Amino acid sequence: MTATVNRIDRLFADRSRKRFIPFITVGDPTLEATYQLAHALVEAGADILELGIPYSDPLADGPTIQRASQRALANGISIQDGLELVARLRSSGMETALVLFTYVNPVLQYGIGRFFADLAKYGADGVVIPDLPIEENGPAVAAAQKYGIHVISLVAPTSQSRIRTIGEQATGFLYCVSSLGVTGARASLRDDLADFLGRVKASTKAPTAVGFGISTPEQVRAVAPHTDGVIVGSAIVLEIERHAEQLKEPDQSAEAVAKIKTFVHQLASALQ
Repeated sequence: MTATVNRIDRLFADRSRKRFIPFITVGDPTLEATYQLAHALVEAGADILELGIPYSDPLADGPTIQRASQRALANGISIQDGLELVARLRSSGMETALVLFTYVNPVLQYGIGRFFADLAKYGADGVVIPDLPIEENGPAVAAAQKYGIHVISLVAPTSQSRIRTIGEQATGFLYCVSSLGVTGARASLRDDLADFLGRVKASTKAPTAVGFGISTPEQVRAVAPHTDGVIVGSAIVLEIERHAEQLKEPDQSAEAVAKIKTFVHQLASALQ
């Protein structure tokens, strides 16, 4: 059964606080490591957790997350594993909003109606499908609404004429892409990012969260005044990659998780 109020809506009902949204890939380097890391990220300050389902052709993802997907795919990770991870996190008492990140083809293969029914059944709150344009998202949005799930829309600086259309349709939160191209840590952010985020905010009643390329506490602080939430993915996934071998070893994983938790806490704390 779904919660009466979606956890994302409950979270953003209070917009006086900026929200931190970290991304990790399910099954990188192991499913057990992802479970431990999910709890560590919540303890480090995550308000929403974005869980990436590995995919063989991740068009929106840069080299860091592509490598994470390859490691997870080598473990045989599928949408079903992602859903079962969500269920396990819920059964452990986690009440943090959980959003899956996946692509259109795996959802179509799973079955749109079944996918959204299972998102609700297993305890997820939303999904990001970056290669699903708003012109073609009708069936997914209808199924999502039926089960109380948010389809999180993406809006990019190249969306100029479509910003208002995307903004008017957005629910949950609107994922603002801070830079052109694929995901990945960047040394600097666009000079016109504040203007872009201002246009997006003017177009929507939904909360906004900005991601793609944000990788340091300084960048988190820089974008925070212009948005309701900040998403960090590649920088965290790269930190996981650095500790991948430790994370696979039961007698070393706790130390590796602690190091990653400290890294994420520094990012989350930049919003306070």
